[in-house]
Amino acid sequence: MPSQHPEEVGYGHVVESYVTRMYGGLPRYLVLNGGRFLGPRWWHTSRFTRHMIADAVAINDEELEALLGYEWRSRLTAGWLIGVDRRERFRARIGDLLLASEICYSGGAYCFALARFGTHADAEILTAYLDRYLPRTDLRYDQPAALGALLRLDTQLGTHHATRFTRPDGFWDQWVNAQPHLHDHPAYTPAELRRCTDLHCDFANGWSRP
Repeated sequence: MPSQHPEEVGYGHVVESYVTRMYGGLPRYLVLNGGRFLGPRWWHTSRFTRHMIADAVAINDEELEALLGYEWRSRLTAGWLIGVDRRERFRARIGDLLLASEICYSGGAYCFALARFGTHADAEILTAYLDRYLPRTDLRYDQPAALGALLRLDTQLGTHHATRFTRPDGFWDQWVNAQPHLHDHPAYTPAELRRCTDLHCDFANGWSRP
C-alpha cells in the first residue's frame, strides 16, 4: 500500500490538525504511542482526552482516509480516532492495514479500533492476524496488542478465539519464548495479559463519554 502525503489529495491540513497537535510539549502521536494519557498523574490527560473525543467526532471520512494513506504517525492517529468514534465502516480498511503490517507502530491503534468495534467480524480479523504473525517468532510486530484485543472481544462476546493461541506451549508461549526481553515478564502471561487488557479497554470505553 503506497504512502501518499495528504497534500497530494487536497487534505494537507490533517497532519497539523490531528497528528502533531501539542500536549505538554509532546505531539499527539507520541502521546498515543507511548500511552502517557493512561497515567492519572499526567497533567494533560483531561485536556488530551476531551480533544480526542471532539476530533474523533469532527474529522470526516475523507480526512481519515488521507491519514491512513500516509506514514506511521498519521496512521496511528487515524486508528485511534476511528476507534474512539467507533467508525465501523473502516473495519475492512483497518483489517487490511493490520494484516499487511507494512510500517511500524500503527498496528496497536488498529487493534484498539477493532476492540472498540466489538463484533465477531473484528475477532476474525484479529484471529487472522495472529494466525499469520504468531508463528513468526522472528518478528516483533503487534502480536501482544492483537492478542490483548482478541481476549477482550472473547470476554465481551462469550467466545474462545484466543484459546488455541494461549494454551500451554502454544503459539503465544512460543512467540514470547523467542523474545529474550520478555522472558519472565509477568505482563506477558495470558492471565495477566487478560487483566491488563481489561484495564486498558475499561479506560478506552471512557472515550464514548461526553
